[in-house]
Amino acid sequence: MIFRLSNSFARAVIAACWLYIMLLVVSCGNQQNTKKTEAPNERYIAPRTDYIGFIVSLDTLSTDDYRTAIFREDSMLRASGTETPFHHYFRARTFVLDKKLDSAQTEYELMSGDGEITLLQRNGIFAINASNGMLVEGPLMDKLLRALQEAELSKSRLTYRFYDLVAKAYYQNHNEKKSLEYAEKYYENHPFKSNPVIRQRFYDISFLLASRLEDFKKMKMYNDGARELASLIGDSTAIARTFDSEAQIYAMEGKYAKTLQYSRIYLDYLIRHNEVNDVAYNNIATSFMKNNQPDSAIYYFKAAIKHTKENRFHKLSPVYYKGLVEAYTMKGAYGDAMIAMDSAYSLEINNMKQIEAVKVAEISEKYEAEKKDRDIEELSNRNELNERVIVQQRWSLILGALVFLGVLLIFYSVHRQYRLTERNKLLESENNRLHIEQKLLQAQLNPHFIFNSIANLQSLIATGDTKESVRYLSAFSSLLRNILEQNRKEYISLDEEIASLENYLSLQQMRFEGLFDYEVKVEDEVDPEITLIPPMLLQPFAENAIEHGFRNISYKGKLTIVFKKEGQQLRIQVDDNGKGISEKVQNTQKKQSLAVVILKERLEALFRSRGQEARFDVVNKSGAGSHGVRVDIIIPEIKD
Repeated sequence: MIFRLSNSFARAVIAACWLYIMLLVVSCGNQQNTKKTEAPNERYIAPRTDYIGFIVSLDTLSTDDYRTAIFREDSMLRASGTETPFHHYFRARTFVLDKKLDSAQTEYELMSGDGEITLLQRNGIFAINASNGMLVEGPLMDKLLRALQEAELSKSRLTYRFYDLVAKAYYQNHNEKKSLEYAEKYYENHPFKSNPVIRQRFYDISFLLASRLEDFKKMKMYNDGARELASLIGDSTAIARTFDSEAQIYAMEGKYAKTLQYSRIYLDYLIRHNEVNDVAYNNIATSFMKNNQPDSAIYYFKAAIKHTKENRFHKLSPVYYKGLVEAYTMKGAYGDAMIAMDSAYSLEINNMKQIEAVKVAEISEKYEAEKKDRDIEELSNRNELNERVIVQQRWSLILGALVFLGVLLIFYSVHRQYRLTERNKLLESENNRLHIEQKLLQAQLNPHFIFNSIANLQSLIATGDTKESVRYLSAFSSLLRNILEQNRKEYISLDEEIASLENYLSLQQMRFEGLFDYEVKVEDEVDPEITLIPPMLLQPFAENAIEHGFRNISYKGKLTIVFKKEGQQLRIQVDDNGKGISEKVQNTQKKQSLAVVILKERLEALFRSRGQEARFDVVNKSGAGSHGVRVDIIIPEIKD
């Protein structure tokens, strides 16, 4: 069950519920078995001569029957006195069912073999290491994806088990799109997908995805379907899970008495079957909170924390401490609430650092890969150019040998001088271009702006506003990524320029809340998909308007950017209602207008050197009842 106290709480609860369901799902894929036509209630169990087929066919059993089959097989293998990889596998499965994950991992590691046995071993170990319901870190995710690729290449019958694990990992990493993609692959590649047991468990998974998306109608539809199938197959554990889902639905409807009733039913079932987990404790504690019973809520929040600490494979969530804060506050025990708040804050900071470490590693890896690609391409171009120069010089020498020695010397001297002159011009032009790009990058990635953005992010984190912090960081990283990608291009589409500009303006609005509004207009005669424009052309003027025009004004600023076509030219207006350009600003214009100088150099390099018209004018609107600055930029219309 998930209550809408906070996004982090919802994610933790759903992820743990996903884990609980996934631990019950066993893969299948015996090619001979897939040819068998199943009746709706048929449970096909492969013969012992094919242990992989036997293991995956156990997936058609209900929860209780599956447990019985695992313990029976383990007992038979131990009684046989023969030690095989499957002896360790079934021993590990009994430990998993008894919640002894350390012992289970030890047994998995004792399995020896190759092919599908190795994949079976890895799948079991990965399932344990990713069973904490929290973020799946980079190294483990990389190993899991490589194992999936190996299973796909070998066309293993265990491939869909890795689809299952990857779907769960993406779910815990808050990538719902990828999670749904691999969950569907898991179900579609399941050879027993028509079996009611498999369909019932897939309904459970679909319910969780609908919960993450807050789709109330689909939640109810999937839960009703899951309960009907659970009753058909007589799976008491699956039926109990539907009560937990029912409690979540009542919570979304605000019927908290019903929520508490169904939470009790689910928790009592888990306690009777020794299946209780920290999420169940947390859910019933939240139910007591919603029903104004703080003492009972405190008891179960503490039980959730204790249960998590006793399991080294689970990571402690700050959600439980936040629940304690609310319960203590409701009770009036503010000292205890402060202690719980300190614990929650420490855990959130640690989780944030782990998430950022993964993101930074991914960005760094992508940047290094792109840098290597550029270096290889540049080296290849240089080699090709050198080869052409060598060929030309060789032919010049051959031709020169046929000519009179004096003429040869003169011609060779003139030719060599010409080549050097052209090469110097080319190098000078290249140096000018690189110099302009360097200054442009400095203007775009203003260290002062980056420092303020990071400082603002730190402030958001310090206030505990996780949702706003993540939104701010997402917009900031997206802006940096766009800049890195677009700087390699001479022209980009107008759509891309507008998207990058709006990303920058949104970030500035988060930074200077309530300071200004903005509007971007594209007139009908301009097609933004095929119209090309130099990247980051407008950002310096937008930054000037925000940094110098909207600061210290008594009214809300408005920035308007208009794109329109005039003949064969594209006209861009950047208009603001700020305080305009004062005499003091004009006197110090040389110091403050580095971006304007860079833009002039870019327009000269891109257009004027080719004989095309490109210019911009800065108009100070101060006076006559108006204020602000308008910039008119005119460049040739270029289409893709």
